[in-house]
Amino acid sequence: MIMLFKEILTVGGPIMWLILICSMIAVFIFLEKLFYLHRVQVNVGDLVKGLINVLKRGNIVEAVSLCDDTPGPAAHVLRSAILSYEQGDDDVSQSIQDASLDEIPRLEARMNILATIAYIAPLLGLLGTVLGMIDVFNQIKEVGAFVNSKNLASGISKALYTTGGGLCVAIPCYLAYNYLVSRIEAITLDMEKAASEIVYFFKHNKHVGNGGSDNTKTEE
Repeated sequence: MIMLFKEILTVGGPIMWLILICSMIAVFIFLEKLFYLHRVQVNVGDLVKGLINVLKRGNIVEAVSLCDDTPGPAAHVLRSAILSYEQGDDDVSQSIQDASLDEIPRLEARMNILATIAYIAPLLGLLGTVLGMIDVFNQIKEVGAFVNSKNLASGISKALYTTGGGLCVAIPCYLAYNYLVSRIEAITLDMEKAASEIVYFFKHNKHVGNGGSDNTKTEE
């Protein structure tokens, strides 16, 4: 198997080496993104419930600390919303939007490279095949009618190695890209839901953080 792989790389030439490099980059990006998305994936529903329970007690510091201890973009966006509300900012939604603009690019980082590899790998394979076929026809031109059919078939099969290699890289890259995009969309949707819930809570609890004493006075 290893010998066959070495033979394919040797026969495929520089184009096959380019395809191999692209495949290694794609594997690295996929594993890195997979690990990152797994690390930032949290139960956003439980996080929001916990924050609301803490905020109902008027404990802003504990709520911010809970966000700091929780990984993921949703926690960072919620932290920004809580700090904005604590500072008396009337437009909490704007702070959420600003925080989201910082978090979404982190989620999508290097995804364009993976998509590019999925797109260009077959093109590189096709280029290698075209170059290989050019060599085959040059041999036919030199030998003329006395060309050996066995050698011709061998040359054509070698030319097709790059196309096969390009497709073998492009198909997994395309599947990996779509899988990662679905994970990113799910995390983004959770982030938006969490932001919406915290804004709704703030709108219906005007005295969070400094209203505990006011409520006590009212009861007295």
